[in-house]
Amino acid sequence: MKILIVDDNPTNVIIIREILKKENYRDIITASSAFEMFDVLGIKLGADVSADEPEASDIDLILLDMMMPEMDGIEACGVVQNYPHLKDIPIIMVTAVGDSKKLAEALDVGAMDYVTKPINKVELMARIRLALRLKQEKDWRKERDKRIQDELKLAGLVQNAVLSPAIKDPHFHVHALYQPSAELAGDLYAWYPLGKGRYGVILLDMMGHGISSSLFCMFIASVLKDAVTTYVQPDRVVQELNRRFNQLYLEEQLVQYYFTAIYLVVDTNEKRIDYVNAGHPPALLFEDDGTVHALDVVTHPVGLFEQMDAKIETIYYKGDSHIAMFTDGLLEVYEGETEEQLTYLMQNFSGDHTWNETEMRRIFLNGSAPKEHEDDICLVWITLKGE
Repeated sequence: MKILIVDDNPTNVIIIREILKKENYRDIITASSAFEMFDVLGIKLGADVSADEPEASDIDLILLDMMMPEMDGIEACGVVQNYPHLKDIPIIMVTAVGDSKKLAEALDVGAMDYVTKPINKVELMARIRLALRLKQEKDWRKERDKRIQDELKLAGLVQNAVLSPAIKDPHFHVHALYQPSAELAGDLYAWYPLGKGRYGVILLDMMGHGISSSLFCMFIASVLKDAVTTYVQPDRVVQELNRRFNQLYLEEQLVQYYFTAIYLVVDTNEKRIDYVNAGHPPALLFEDDGTVHALDVVTHPVGLFEQMDAKIETIYYKGDSHIAMFTDGLLEVYEGETEEQLTYLMQNFSGDHTWNETEMRRIFLNGSAPKEHEDDICLVWITLKGE
């Protein structure tokens, strides 16, 4: 444990250092002023506090005299607290002042505790041991939180890896815009060539977001390809996902987990779209003549009930067209009622059938530096070539 003693009185420094040595604290540094303390801590007054954060100091505890020339301990303590990498170092004020207002001020600016002069050895060591125990606990928690964050980032990379890459076939293009609200997300999209000019496309939104929702998404991703390639038709695929989801036996959970989904099969030869919408926001089909169709015939979400009543809905398109599929998070980019949100999306989705990621990012993610959103944002864009 490295302890820094800051006091302009050499006698006080000697007394405290000897007390610490008798208690086997031998890694001791001293400073005779606040400015010497700043040098030890690597603080450069006047420098930008928000600049790149340096490595955390190896000082474990500071014993700081309250009354010093040039800059007193209260002001010096406040300076230290301005640096995120230093503010977790416990500071114990050492003072001969009995002014309760001054002591309260010291605690308000970030001091953890105080001892009064003349120094009582038992009291000093008790306060030091308490401060060091609390710092060790805080350091352990910070290390644990960092490890968790690193694992979450890795899990996020794995989750992104299961998302389908873009497809550009002669009559069928599909792309996606995806922005999780946190490291892990509850949205999932996928598409599969089904042969003979047919493609299966699914977009789902798991209830909530975070670790639990992402784990459910990963489970669905693991069974999705088998369900789509085996059953193909939207009603049977959604029913199979409902069956597999219910096999997780979540009845005893206090929270009812489920997900909304829209799954469609596009037949580019017949210009036909078969779909099932399980409680999801409607996909929008834009045709060349300006007609907009909402795929809004809805059944209940997946996972709510043991049996899934899913019925295929069919819609045809003519000539060049495009389909926009999206999750709730995209609707919430625009503040307003649901109808106003849909109108806003239609206005921004209409026009060119070709995917323009730069424009979609500008509209929905605030350009290259997206702002934070409370919900995951996902947009799937399907371009259909008529000839």
